[in-house]
Amino acid sequence: MPSSSNVRSRARERNSVLSRPEFMSLNHQPLRSGAGPADGRGSARRPGQIKHQTSQPSEESTDSGSRDRREPTKMPEEDCMQLNPSFKGIAMNSLLAIDICLSKRMGVCAYTSSSWGGCRSMVGLLALTGHGITWIIGTIVCLTRSNTLAGQEVLVNLLLALVLDVMTVAGVQRLVKRRGPWEMTPGFLDCVAMDIYSFPAAHASRAAMVSKFLLSHLVLAVPLRILLVLWALLVGMSRVLLGKHHLTDMLCGFALGLLHFSLMETVWLSSSTCQTLISISTLSWSPFF
Repeated sequence: MPSSSNVRSRARERNSVLSRPEFMSLNHQPLRSGAGPADGRGSARRPGQIKHQTSQPSEESTDSGSRDRREPTKMPEEDCMQLNPSFKGIAMNSLLAIDICLSKRMGVCAYTSSSWGGCRSMVGLLALTGHGITWIIGTIVCLTRSNTLAGQEVLVNLLLALVLDVMTVAGVQRLVKRRGPWEMTPGFLDCVAMDIYSFPAAHASRAAMVSKFLLSHLVLAVPLRILLVLWALLVGMSRVLLGKHHLTDMLCGFALGLLHFSLMETVWLSSSTCQTLISISTLSWSPFF
């Protein structure tokens, strides 16, 4: 019979052999569920399944990475605010604030209850002298009564300049859509002339263009020339006093009117062209004569 020391040495050797890594699975108890590693038939997974399962997390990580690259990072709206605005932005905002403040203070005839409310009708009459409808109708009446070729040439070009001024100012106003310093509903004549918004001032543009046009093509005495320039300035100021426009609207209107005059001087229509247009408008034009 083997001795007790031999038995202990054999047991020690067996335990050391079972503790090796390749025999570690023999020390674990089999799982009670049918899907454990002890199941000989279905426990072994196919290489394709293992490859598919191992590649699935990498595909998901690749898809998430590409999705992150495709979708740009959207900053919150408060993060997009300029915490340190530029000097140009500060200067523009300051000028606009000064413009609004001065325009409101100068609107002394905006309402009948204003400080100069009693002069509102007189200032409105002065503004009417620079209205587009007034000048277009007056030019057409003078054109029908003119008998000289030189006079008709000047009047036809003036009429075209007035139409150009009305259309250009209306287009710029529709693009900018700036409201006046006081919330006012446009009048009937303003709606007809498409003078609905504030920037640029249509009356100032028209007054500057007409005064420059008449000074260039009419022989006037010095007092009349001075009165014509004063009339243009007063027409522009009248709209500010009535609360219809800002000061910057008036200044830009003067600049736009001078630009219209320069454009009409560039495309000035000759006397023969003006006579052709008059004949077409009166239905007395014939291409054979």
